[in-house]
Amino acid sequence: MVVLTKSLPNFHPASHTFQLPAMKEIINCATYTGGYRVADVDLNDVHAVLKKKEQFVWIGLHEPSEEVLQKVQQEFNLHDLAVEDAHRAHQRPKIELYGDAVFIAVRTAQVNQEHHIEFGETHFFVGKNFIISVRHGSSVAYTEVRSRCESMPDLLSKGQGFVLYAILDFIVDRYFPVVNDMEQDLVAIEEKIFNAKPTRHTTEQIYQLKRELLEVKRAVSPLVDICNRLMRFDIKCISPETQPYFRDIYDHVIRINEMVDNTRELLNTALEANFSLISISQNDTSKKFAGWAAIIAVPTMVAGFWGMNFKFMPETEWEYGFHAVILFTIVACLLLYYLFRRSGWL
Repeated sequence: MVVLTKSLPNFHPASHTFQLPAMKEIINCATYTGGYRVADVDLNDVHAVLKKKEQFVWIGLHEPSEEVLQKVQQEFNLHDLAVEDAHRAHQRPKIELYGDAVFIAVRTAQVNQEHHIEFGETHFFVGKNFIISVRHGSSVAYTEVRSRCESMPDLLSKGQGFVLYAILDFIVDRYFPVVNDMEQDLVAIEEKIFNAKPTRHTTEQIYQLKRELLEVKRAVSPLVDICNRLMRFDIKCISPETQPYFRDIYDHVIRINEMVDNTRELLNTALEANFSLISISQNDTSKKFAGWAAIIAVPTMVAGFWGMNFKFMPETEWEYGFHAVILFTIVACLLLYYLFRRSGWL
C-alpha cells in the first residue's frame, strides 16, 4: 500500500499551507446554500466553508495529480485508502464507508469514432457537507449535470446526496446508447450469418462483441449493489429524502443488465448458428466433390477397361463398338448428374 505522504516542493511546513498553481485538474470548486450556488472557492479556503453547516461544497476533479489529491485529503480529512484508490484508478465499481464519509467508484462508457467502447472511471467522496468527483480516462465532463442541478434549486437544496444521484444517473444513462449500439451490431451480424455466406470474419466479429459485452457487464453489475446500499442503508451523509431517488438508478441498472444478458444469449446463439452454417456449407462442398467424383469415375472406369492392351476385348471387332461405349459413358454420366442434382448434392 502506498500512502500519499511524500514531501512536495510546494509545501511549506512553517505555514502548513500548499501553494497550488492554477491546474486544469480542478474543474470546479463551488459552495451551495439552499439549492443556489453561492460562490467559487479556492481549494485552500475550503476548510473555512466546511465550518458553515448550511452549506456544502461540490468539487470536480479530472485526473488530479498526487499533490492535488493530498491537498483534498488534508482539507476534507479523507481516508488514506480511499485517496490511494482515487489516485491509482483502475478500480472495480464499489462503495466503501470510512467513518461518516462514503467512497464510491464507478466505471463510465462511451462509443468513440472508431465504433469501439472506451471506458473511464469516476470516483466520489461524499461527506456531511461535501461531494468530490474525480474523473479518470475516457469520461464526459459533468458540466451538463452541474448546470441541470443548478437550474433545480428545490432538488439541489437536498444537498450532496442529490448531486451524487444526478451524476450517477448521468453515468448510467450513457450506458443505454452503448448497449443499443451493441444490439445494432448484433443485428448486422445476424444478417451476415443468415443472408450471406458464413465466414471466419463473422466469427471474429462475434468474439469481439462478446468481449465488449463482458466488459460492460463487469462495469454495470456492481452498480446493483451500490444502488441497494445507497437507498437502503443508513448513510449519514445522504439525507433520507434523497435515498428514494437512487431507486430510479437501480431500475435503470437492472434494465441495462437485462439488455446485456439478452444480447449475450443471442450472441451465443448466433455463434452456434454461424458454426452450424459453416459446417453445413462444408458438408455441401464435400457432397459436391463426392458427386462430381462419382460422375468422373464412370468415364475413368470405362477408359480403364478398354484401355488395357489385350487382343481379345468385347466390342473391339464391332463396327459400332467405339460409338456405343462413348454413348453409354455419356448417358451414365448424365444419369448420375440428374440423380445427384435431384438429391441436392449438386
